[in-house]
Amino acid sequence: MKDSTQNHNHIDGRRVAGRILDECRSFIEKTGPMGCLVSVSIGDVPEIEVYVRNQERGAARANLPFETRFWPGDITQDEAKARIQAMNDDRRVLGIILQRPVPDHINLRSLQSAIHPLKDVEGMNPASIGNIVYSDVALAPCTATASVELIKETGVDLKGLEVVMIGHSEIVGKPAAMMLMAEGATVTVCHHMTRSVAMHSRRADVVVVAVGIAHFLEPDMIKPGAAVIDIGINQIDGPDGTPRIVGDVDTDAVGAIAGWITPVPGGVGPVTVAILMRNAIVAHQRQVAAGWMA
Repeated sequence: MKDSTQNHNHIDGRRVAGRILDECRSFIEKTGPMGCLVSVSIGDVPEIEVYVRNQERGAARANLPFETRFWPGDITQDEAKARIQAMNDDRRVLGIILQRPVPDHINLRSLQSAIHPLKDVEGMNPASIGNIVYSDVALAPCTATASVELIKETGVDLKGLEVVMIGHSEIVGKPAAMMLMAEGATVTVCHHMTRSVAMHSRRADVVVVAVGIAHFLEPDMIKPGAAVIDIGINQIDGPDGTPRIVGDVDTDAVGAIAGWITPVPGGVGPVTVAILMRNAIVAHQRQVAAGWMA
């Protein structure tokens, strides 16, 4: 780890995010104004608000225009796709962010597929995810990219590194595993049907956890000195009954053994927002290369 935080082995995601956002701002200052990032929320979903607010702050720091659009919860699939198509055709729109969750009657994957790959700043279009297989990771899913970025922050050489990915979702686990393989790491993916997760995780140099279970990873599941990347965000009640956010890792206990560990909050989350802004710049570059007036 390059700098220390309050806990000597914690990887400071806020600092990493700040560096990425400053790099984005510097790029934009040199190249001039870009199009607008558009956030789309469908229906009234209060838990989305914090994500939109964090993205808006990240965009402001990077000096990227940011617009929020709220679509009614009863919007039809066809109307939602038509609105996305209109944004695809609008040269003023740099990138489209489709907030999740969406109402039950909306096919999320279909809407993600409707976003043009050159405006897919979240890396959720199947074409964007498919590109990862060919080691084209420039517009990969933001959380998966953030996890790789944080592993690199430890300074370890990814070539030949033993990594265990716990969780195999389409937007985090699978793309993160592919990206790590593209970096030369040897990756084992564990999931709900894995017979003994601990058997795999105890031999890993790096353990990445994304299962959505509070404190799933315990100290006896890692080897001393391993790096632990915690992607989980779970709400639990504290000792006094007050809700608090924790990750998929028992941070205090595991941190006593790990060489590096990401805290929750303050780890993967801020870097995910920063990667979104970096993806927006990549989208701009590709749109310009394609002859678009971005």
